[in-house]
Amino acid sequence: MKISDSVALVTGGNRGIGEAFVRALLAGGARRVYVGSRDVANARHLVDEAPDRVVAIPLDVTHPQDVEQAAANCPDVSILINNAGAFCMQTLLRAPDMTSARMEMEINYFAPLAMCRAFAPILGRNPQSAIANVLSSGGVVAVPGMGGYSPSKFAARAMTTCIRAELAPQGTSVTALIVGSVDTRMASHVEGFKEAPATIAKAGLKAIERGIDEMDTDSMAIEVRASLARDPKAQELMMRRSLSTDRVSTGR
Repeated sequence: MKISDSVALVTGGNRGIGEAFVRALLAGGARRVYVGSRDVANARHLVDEAPDRVVAIPLDVTHPQDVEQAAANCPDVSILINNAGAFCMQTLLRAPDMTSARMEMEINYFAPLAMCRAFAPILGRNPQSAIANVLSSGGVVAVPGMGGYSPSKFAARAMTTCIRAELAPQGTSVTALIVGSVDTRMASHVEGFKEAPATIAKAGLKAIERGIDEMDTDSMAIEVRASLARDPKAQELMMRRSLSTDRVSTGR
């Protein structure tokens, strides 16, 4: 589908990868971009840059009433980008309880599912429409040091495939964006090279335009998938090292 003249909604759009998507959509000619943020004041800088095209909306993706209100207030959306996510930096067994794992599943899996459910009818009214779910290399290979985050991204990846099948009859494309290490606040703990958020947004819009089912958005994501294909057990053992350090080797 075309980015030009589209109307997009980006969850978690006030910073990081989400902000990069907002800017990329504007540069690509989107007619309007809704920026979902728990506090609309945090998106004020984007509204100020393009007040005629950017609309900040209050949206906590874990609150059903916020999701319902967003769908009611944004009836013209043709592109939904589920970007909001959480990483609690806890392992599955060392965590004091299951609070972090439940939170990661709620934000990284149930929330984008809720957004897809709410906006599917809206997207179906457009001749061209798309959903892009911002996922992670941690959803392609299991990363023990990423606790509930990695499993939640596996679940979100499977959900993306299921929703793609359900929405195929109405012509809505559904893309899984596999993201490696990116220079965002969420990945501030990650050592080594990190891609710029703009790189992810550029790849993501390309995937939307071409109707690509799944795209590795950066060099780390490509390397992780290639390593998995070459030697799955070696990749598993390499990821196991994330348990011996407070730093993890991959993560959005």
